[in-house]
Amino acid sequence: MALRIRSIEWKENKVIIVNQLKLPTEIEYIECTTPERVVEAIKNMEIRGAPAIGAAAAYALALAAIRSNAKSRKEFLKEIYEVAEKLKSTRPTAINLFWAINRVLKSAERAGESIEKIVMTIVDEAKKIAEEDIRANKLIGKHGAKLIEDGDCILTHCNTGSLATVDYGTALGIIRAAVEEGKKIHVYVTETRPKLQGARLTALELKYENIPVTVICDGMVGYIMQEELVNKVFVGADRILRMGHVINKIGTYTIAVLAKYHNIPFYVAAPTSTFDLKNSLDQIKIEERSPEEVAFCGNMRVVPEGVNIFNPAFDVTPPQLITAIITEKGILETPLDRAIAKMFNL
Repeated sequence: MALRIRSIEWKENKVIIVNQLKLPTEIEYIECTTPERVVEAIKNMEIRGAPAIGAAAAYALALAAIRSNAKSRKEFLKEIYEVAEKLKSTRPTAINLFWAINRVLKSAERAGESIEKIVMTIVDEAKKIAEEDIRANKLIGKHGAKLIEDGDCILTHCNTGSLATVDYGTALGIIRAAVEEGKKIHVYVTETRPKLQGARLTALELKYENIPVTVICDGMVGYIMQEELVNKVFVGADRILRMGHVINKIGTYTIAVLAKYHNIPFYVAAPTSTFDLKNSLDQIKIEERSPEEVAFCGNMRVVPEGVNIFNPAFDVTPPQLITAIITEKGILETPLDRAIAKMFNL
């Protein structure tokens, strides 16, 4: 198996996705020939991770474009917008999804009257989004690696590697970059219930790059901090608000609180496409997923039938708990609201 698995590619007018539900025991590639299949893949988390699903949504619009039989610009754009609405309904919290969709739609609107030219524009824009994500991740890695010293023991949560992005990764990309610089580090990975993205995906990526890794239960974070087994935390983000609030995989807030108590730096890594400069905290919808994800561990039921289950997929970490945010444009230090405003010229 290759050292890194690219989560998504465009090949011969098809979208090729690594089925993350089958990892780590099996590598299965899904060939998506219709936008509806991509919608399904995003919805059921065959592909996941904010940057990755942004790229997937862009490619889904490209599939819709090349498959369209519309005879007029108006009819064509109507079809594209209908697919866009289906995509927007899949995952409500990750901002990259909406950012990528809106970017492709804007490019289509500007492409003129020729349907053929609009199709080419949509496909090209989707490809650009994917390639830009890879470049952004590598820059995040370059900037973030400066924060890692030889001998560090790092805690990370969920999966922020090549499987969560188009390739390379955000928080895990920083760890990769540090190792590429010759730094010796050890990574502690939370299993990340209920979908176990840390245990299944992050551990897999680190194992195949020979980066020392230890998987821990989610409830062990306080213990390993108390025992001084980790000295830095790096996580990703699904949405970052203008004031510096970070919305990320459920459990991130808990880790940030514990890191603050134990005086451990807490870093967030994300591309600028993850920033939401328009919405306030009370406008954000936190996705609540199926109770079956909690009720079962694999095929085994672990919660008695008839018991209520609450399963929000994300939580909010306030800026007061965050040491810095690493982007492709550099490191944003506190106060985060001012740093964000300066970066975006607000």
